[in-house]
Amino acid sequence: MLPLDMSAGKLAKACGLPRTRIERIANEQTGITADSALRIGRALSTTADFWMNLQNRYDMQVAARALGPALDKIKPLVPEDQAA
Repeated sequence: MLPLDMSAGKLAKACGLPRTRIERIANEQTGITADSALRIGRALSTTADFWMNLQNRYDMQVAARALGPALDKIKPLVPEDQAA
């Protein structure tokens, strides 16, 4: 929100969300729900998909870090060139 010179309160008010929800999202304490993505997207002239894709990417990175070496031990059952 800093590049936009916008406070959590201002964005929250524009979205009709509690300020604390915007702060928790910004501080990576809670994820972006479809509801929040739709509201934030409208308020910032972006798409809900943009916000949901950011959340998905974050979730995947966190899961990959948590799995660590266990993920590397999984061998593909289908060759990459035949995967869907």
